[in-house]
Amino acid sequence: MYGHGYAQPVKQPPATGWLVFLRVLLVVISVMTLGLLDWIMLLRLAIVTRKSVDWGLMVAAIAADVLSLVLMGTEPGDEIHTAGGWFGLFLLLGTLVATIAYYLAADVRHYHQLRFPAYAPQSAYGYPGPQQQSASPYTATTAPQHPMTPVSPMPPVAQTPLPHTPIPQPPPQSPAPPQRPAPARIDQVRAELDELSDYLRKQDGHHEGGR
Repeated sequence: MYGHGYAQPVKQPPATGWLVFLRVLLVVISVMTLGLLDWIMLLRLAIVTRKSVDWGLMVAAIAADVLSLVLMGTEPGDEIHTAGGWFGLFLLLGTLVATIAYYLAADVRHYHQLRFPAYAPQSAYGYPGPQQQSASPYTATTAPQHPMTPVSPMPPVAQTPLPHTPIPQPPPQSPAPPQRPAPARIDQVRAELDELSDYLRKQDGHHEGGR
């Protein structure tokens, strides 16, 4: 009920073959009339594009054709002898060449932009240009765009330091006290020496008594 409504259907441009036929036909008519009807090309272009510039160029082309006819009509004979006559002839032919070149370039560019809207020129700062603002039978209305809601940045998360677990160290080992030699071994050797000396004394006593 409160929606945006239905979008208008997009009117497709004519076929390429038909456009080429119209361009060739209008150019041939202008050349066959020696430029007297070259304004017909600008008339069709102004109707299609609906630009004030094309309407102004059509009026200028008509004025140039009329002026060239007046200058060439002031010649006394059938041939051109004066500077005014030559100027009228060059003006007529120059208007014809310029009109053909401008018509073909503008007509091709217009239908190319209709088929490929992404290549249409845009003005600065993102605003639509005058061609996009003008009402054209081949453009369609687009749905209004909703502004994007800004996303607030997330606050940084503070990282808590991990507890440091001390590694247990082994207790220092005290140096072992120097071992002193056992006195039992010395006493045993001393006792054996004493017994040996007593035995020797007894042997000496027995030898003396036998004598």
